[in-house]
Amino acid sequence: MNIFQTIKKETEHFANKTAVIEDDRRVTYGQLIASAELIASSLKAEGVLQSHRVGLLCGDSIDYITASLAVLSLSAVVVPISTDHRVNEINEILESIAVDFLLFEKGTYTDNEAAGLSSKGFPGKNFFIIKRTVKEKPCDEYYGINPAFIRFSSGTTGASKGVVLSHESIIERTDAADMGLRITPADTVLWVLSMSFHFVVTILLFLRRASTIVLCGDRFPESLIEGVTNHKGTFIYASPFHYNLLANSNLLSPDSLKNIRMAVSTAMKLPESVTGEFFTKFGIKLTEAYGIIEVGLPFINLSEDKDKRNSVGKVLPDYEILIYNKDESGVGEIHIRGKGMLNAYFSPWQNRENILKDGWFNTGDLGRIDKDGFLTIAGRGKDVINFVGMKVFPYEVETVINHFPGVKESLVYGEDHPRYGQLPMAKIVPEKDADIPLDELKKFCYRKLSQYKVPKDFEIVDEIPKTASGKIKR
Repeated sequence: MNIFQTIKKETEHFANKTAVIEDDRRVTYGQLIASAELIASSLKAEGVLQSHRVGLLCGDSIDYITASLAVLSLSAVVVPISTDHRVNEINEILESIAVDFLLFEKGTYTDNEAAGLSSKGFPGKNFFIIKRTVKEKPCDEYYGINPAFIRFSSGTTGASKGVVLSHESIIERTDAADMGLRITPADTVLWVLSMSFHFVVTILLFLRRASTIVLCGDRFPESLIEGVTNHKGTFIYASPFHYNLLANSNLLSPDSLKNIRMAVSTAMKLPESVTGEFFTKFGIKLTEAYGIIEVGLPFINLSEDKDKRNSVGKVLPDYEILIYNKDESGVGEIHIRGKGMLNAYFSPWQNRENILKDGWFNTGDLGRIDKDGFLTIAGRGKDVINFVGMKVFPYEVETVINHFPGVKESLVYGEDHPRYGQLPMAKIVPEKDADIPLDELKKFCYRKLSQYKVPKDFEIVDEIPKTASGKIKR
């Protein structure tokens, strides 16, 4: 089984349909498949073979998609590397995942031994390739699982690096996600996220269903506005950051998104304030999704009930959920079982059987399920603040703080204390020119939260550090 061959077969009747649009450039499905096969021939000539790990360092583009498909077509393995990574971070990935070849776009990496990759599959960009010497080959189990992708990521324990997904798992999880997303050839997807962090469940699914993908990330929000107006987008896949900008942009009128059938929010917790502002302006309910690299996309909130807005929805049909070790409020560890689960961690190697317990994956997140089966995320298990034996969930406190007038965003964290264990503390980023009275903010929190949950100190800061994927660094 091969995901490239699956896409090729499923789109064979859509050869003349537009697959991807990037600024003034567009390619049909026939051209996309042909370009990928041309690049694959060049890669094969350089020595890329089945199961080789190929690091891909490239900006989000049509070329990123064709390069990924080319690697997959050879049954080699894509190791996505973000262009936001520093050189030392890139080198760490290359070493940890034992990358055999690095394929990179000109200007993203420097190596005097790199050779230009000549291929008509790259009409507009210059790519280079480096063959690396791998110190230690993977274990035999690696070759038996038909690997397709390895995403460099810490496991739940923080020790394992590299989530390994097989072609079979990718096909299973894209089918499972589509139970909620319902992508069709009639969809025009407006894309703004990083392909290095969001690709397997989304881009590959959109291609399998022969939808049109409009790349809108480079000149956001102008590019997204063009996607809405010029290409009549029907589906948006973005983060709360993007939706907040759209809701507050004077460049979009309330009826601008009239063709949008679904706007999915992912990558981080969706603040209620963003949901409210977006709905007030456009009349569209943002659909919060809960994705996990080891699992896929098991939750999508499809409910129209306002009371369920802070939830990530019910579990999709191909998954099951259990809450372990619940506290008195019903909050416990989120465990998920279903189709398309990870096949292994790469370094150190752990196979699926050692990671999953009877098929269940411990996400490391905490949450509760209400009487209707809707899951609400309380936070990461490792982020929980233990104040005198009582649990404080940063997301819950941040949601309250972010409702205070003038607050743009916040970070709640624990500071070690010899007597109390940890003290909840908060950093606040104000809206532009906003003056936040901290005494009033603290009183506001006391009215909304149990006394022990209120941060003991508030600090005004210019920004809160984020990861390359846009999540708050905790």
